[in-house]
Amino acid sequence: MELNELSSPAFGTAAEVLTQIIECIIEIGITSKNAFIEKECFVKLANYLEKIIPLLKELKTKRISNSDGLNKFIDILNREVKVARQLTEDCGKRNKVYLLMNCRSISKRLEDTTREISRALSLIPLVTLDISSGIIGEISQLRELMQTAEFKAALAEEEILEKIESGIQEGNVDRSYANNLLHSIAQAVGVSTEQSALKKVFEEFKSEIENAHLRKNHAEAKQMDQIIALLERADAASSPHEKELKYLTKRNSLATQPLEPLQSFICPITNEVMVDPVETSSGHTFERSAIEQWFAAGNNLCPFTETHLDTLILRPNRTLRKSIEEWMDRNTMITIASMKPKLSSGEEEEVLHCMGQLQDLCEQRDIHREWVTLENYIPILIGLLRDRSRDIRKHALVLLCVLAKDSDDAKERITRVDNAIESIVRFLGSRIAEGKLAVVLLLELSKSELVRDCIGKVQGCLLLLVAKSRSDESEVAEKARELLENLSFSNENVVQMAKANYFKHLLQHLSSGPEDVKLVMATTLAEMELTDHNKSSLLEDGVLGSLLHLVSHSDTKMKIAAVKALQNLSSLPKNGMQMIREGAVHPLLNLLSHHTLPALWEEVAATIMHLAISTTSQDLDETQVSLLESDEDIFKLFTLITLRGRTVQQSILRAFHAMCQSPSATTIKARLKQCSAVRVLLPLCELDDLNVRANAVKLLCCLTQDVESNILEHMGQKSIDTLLRIIGTSSDDEEIASAMGIISNLPKCPQITEWLLGAGGLPVLFRFLPVSNHKGSHQNQLIENAVGAISHFSDPTNQQSQKKAAEIGLIPVLIQLLESSTRLTRRQAALSLAQFSASSTILSRPVPKRHGLWCFSPPPETRCIVHRGICTVESSFCLMEARAVEPLVRVLGESDLEVCEAALDALLTLIEGERLQSGSKMLAEANAIPLMIKLLSAPSPGLQEKVLTSLERIFRLAEMKHTYGASSQLPLVDLTQWGNGSTRSLAARILAQLNVLPSQSSYF
Repeated sequence: MELNELSSPAFGTAAEVLTQIIECIIEIGITSKNAFIEKECFVKLANYLEKIIPLLKELKTKRISNSDGLNKFIDILNREVKVARQLTEDCGKRNKVYLLMNCRSISKRLEDTTREISRALSLIPLVTLDISSGIIGEISQLRELMQTAEFKAALAEEEILEKIESGIQEGNVDRSYANNLLHSIAQAVGVSTEQSALKKVFEEFKSEIENAHLRKNHAEAKQMDQIIALLERADAASSPHEKELKYLTKRNSLATQPLEPLQSFICPITNEVMVDPVETSSGHTFERSAIEQWFAAGNNLCPFTETHLDTLILRPNRTLRKSIEEWMDRNTMITIASMKPKLSSGEEEEVLHCMGQLQDLCEQRDIHREWVTLENYIPILIGLLRDRSRDIRKHALVLLCVLAKDSDDAKERITRVDNAIESIVRFLGSRIAEGKLAVVLLLELSKSELVRDCIGKVQGCLLLLVAKSRSDESEVAEKARELLENLSFSNENVVQMAKANYFKHLLQHLSSGPEDVKLVMATTLAEMELTDHNKSSLLEDGVLGSLLHLVSHSDTKMKIAAVKALQNLSSLPKNGMQMIREGAVHPLLNLLSHHTLPALWEEVAATIMHLAISTTSQDLDETQVSLLESDEDIFKLFTLITLRGRTVQQSILRAFHAMCQSPSATTIKARLKQCSAVRVLLPLCELDDLNVRANAVKLLCCLTQDVESNILEHMGQKSIDTLLRIIGTSSDDEEIASAMGIISNLPKCPQITEWLLGAGGLPVLFRFLPVSNHKGSHQNQLIENAVGAISHFSDPTNQQSQKKAAEIGLIPVLIQLLESSTRLTRRQAALSLAQFSASSTILSRPVPKRHGLWCFSPPPETRCIVHRGICTVESSFCLMEARAVEPLVRVLGESDLEVCEAALDALLTLIEGERLQSGSKMLAEANAIPLMIKLLSAPSPGLQEKVLTSLERIFRLAEMKHTYGASSQLPLVDLTQWGNGSTRSLAARILAQLNVLPSQSSYF
């Protein structure tokens, strides 16, 4: 590197010179930080020089005119500091690539300057000048450091220079070598590796060489010309148009047929054209490998002249090698141009042979690939992708991939052919071999920004690539994923990948993309119709953290998109549970409570609703999770029912309804009752908004299940009228069932019954009882709640309501429902029948006495064998007349103890009071007593006691004691041993009746 020559200025006083040196050192310290190359070396020198400043400042105070050593020191230091300053300034201004090419000489000059200054320091007579001891010690140490200091180019810079030297020495490196070298240079000098940036760097480097008048240094000029010639082979060094013009000019100057090799090109040993010709001591040239093999065989005579050879002398014949390469290039150009018509011949064998030749040529050297591209083979190969021959199609894909490799020009030429990308994409859905080749080709094409954009726009491309990414063939899958990675630069591509169930890049963009990109990704998740598998995998891949972060974003649009996405994902119960565990509830509650935008309220409320629903699906063996952990949260959310719009009301009501079905139902119900939820819900049940009304009714039904006496404080005739109107007019079976559930849950008291009668509730409820009237998912709930609601009319204290119910045909329907599929229906039907039967004795009409002649009297009415009077279903509700005994006995034999007990209650009404004998006989005939005895072993003390009490009365009858006494002894004995105090006493009393125990037994 040649810099402007510096001469020492005429000295003024020593103090002035020293001041100038100090200023120069300070300037070096500043400019060293701006050096484009070898910055560490410049900073290192600047640090050394700064340590000299204290000495220079002290010297300014001394008389130094008579010291030759000191004057020499100042002269050397002044000269070297100015050289260092000029070098530092040049390395902050001149072309970066030019400086990189000279990094070794720059490092060497810095090292020489440092050591020269060290030598100058040794000339100072420090002792005689009366310099302070501290400075003397520091200068001595500094002199040693500077004398041994080494300045070397960075490792990356050395590697680049070695590659350049190797490329120049090789003389015929390919395009990819030049491309990689130019990329390395750009990275080393901190320049973008984009094609336009690389071209600009190269042009500036050439301009620097032309303007620097380097011809004064012929060695450096030659070196720079060689570097430029090497880098000119890179794609970025010249435009595609310039390359094409240069190629066509050269090709058009050639003959149409290949030339035979000159005799000098042929190795005398192999009789083949030489690749690496070397000259022996005899002056003759041979192929290197051939002559080395000749020497290795023990021969030391020239194969051509038979003269003695020095086996150690083999000089590369670069001139001949260059001539051979030029000849080969000419012939290759001619060969490439001559094959184009053969590809269009239509003869499969000829086309395949020609394609094979082209592939061989392309794989030999990068420049051959460039020539094939410039010869405009690409449109022909694209056309062959539609050939009927699978082999031709496959070979065309291979050749296109070879041409596109490391060549943006070839990639862009492929794109410019009509429907080229579409033709390649179609192969993604073809057979394994063609599909794999298509993926490899598209992957190579995607390395170009221009082509990358085109690939993603082809219809179905991304969907097919996603399918390939899940291929069983690992190599194809890996390349497909890499291709998807390249295409993920476009937001639209990422969205389309997500729609094809490939969410990797959407999640990356959502997590770390710019704000506008995050909004697009969140909106995509919010609007997509996701499968359950998609929802689950998204949560597993970490989408929740990103969305929760966006929920707290300051931008309202971002909040809405994030909440909508959460809403979409939370509809899967598994996801909802994970969201609750990871703290999604409180941010959502805060938004619902404090944000002022109604559109956001609706999305947040819907999401909370999904989370609440998810809590109903918890397994018993897992840790139970509650949506709302504190009373404050429960009250806060419920309060919002009255403060937000109808859509929000509906979602909050559904959320609380779901929570009332969850493991935390007891807590939720208790807290809702504390905040007078019934009083809030009743007005909502009167709304015209059917959705809000239905959800209010459903929640109210849950809250009345554990009925409290004070519920009547909030309900009256109006409430009953409202519920019956809903039952009579609603088209929502679940709402109807819930409304009837509320009535069913109300306390059984005359006031409720009167309200129901006054509102005409009996026929409204009764029409839901026949099982055949209902179909669908809510059939059982409808019937269960209808039976419970209509049980208000079977209260034995209100015989008027009982008669109306009987007259409408309720009793036969209740008997029919004993065969129902649900236990609650059977239990409630049996209890209602028991209530009806309790009134039968009073309502059974006495048999009238017959008067006059019997032969002229009408036939007597049939007497009821149990009630001993005239009974009918409608007038006395007689179970015998209704033929209810056998169905009740069948229910008595069920495994569900609550249902059994209800059936037993109904049957025991037949043996009350004076009806013991007739009722017991009827129970015996119906085979009920053995089933009652069997219930003695049931794990229910209350049921056992009820059976014991009834058996004690039945066994007062000798006939019954004789028939069933023996079979009851064993369970009775068990009860005397294992029962509680009450059942032991009753069991012992019966055993005494059966003469098994003495009547004075201590068991009593």
